[in-house]
Amino acid sequence: MASNLTRQAISESFIRLLNQYPLDKITVRQIVEGCGVNRNTFYYHYRDIYALLQEIFDQEAAKVISNHRNYESWQEGLIESARFALENKQAVYHVYSSAHRDYFARYLDQVAGDLIHSFAVEQAQGLDVDPEDMHYIEIVCKYAVMGMIYEWVERHMRDDVEHIISRMGELFEGEVRRVLENAAGLSRQE
Repeated sequence: MASNLTRQAISESFIRLLNQYPLDKITVRQIVEGCGVNRNTFYYHYRDIYALLQEIFDQEAAKVISNHRNYESWQEGLIESARFALENKQAVYHVYSSAHRDYFARYLDQVAGDLIHSFAVEQAQGLDVDPEDMHYIEIVCKYAVMGMIYEWVERHMRDDVEHIISRMGELFEGEVRRVLENAAGLSRQE
C-alpha cells in the first residue's frame, strides 16, 4: 500500500512539473523534491522519467478502456479520455511537442483503438463482414479520431473538445454501419 502511495506521489509531482516545464527540462531531482522522497526511492520504482511517463499514460488508458462498456457511445469514451488532457493541458502539450511524442501517440492509439473496435463490433452485428475488411474499417476510423485529437492538441487545446467530438459523431452517424454493410455485400459477391 505504501508503495502505491509513493508511486502516486511521484506521479503527481511529475505532472505538476510537466504542467510548468517542457519534458526535457524536468529532472529526477525536481520530481523527488516535489514529493518528499529520495532519488533511490524514485529509481526503485522507475528506470527513468520516461518509464514514469509511460506508466501515467498506461494508467489513464486503462481507466478509459476499463470503463468503455459503460459509455453510451465512442464519443463519450473519447470525451472521458480527453478529461486528463483538459485537466493537464500544458503537461500534455509539453509531451506532444517533445521528442517523446510517441508516448502520447501510443496512449491515443490504445484508447481510440479500443473505443472504435467496440463500436465497430456493435455496428457489425448481424452482418457477415470479412475480418480483414473489419480491420481496415477500424483502422480508418481510429486514425480519423486520432487525427482530430492531434489537430486539437496542435491548436493548444483551445477549442471545445466535447463539441468537436460530438459533432464528429453527428457527421458520421450511420456511416460506419453503411461501410460495414458495403463490406458485407462485397464479401457475398466474392
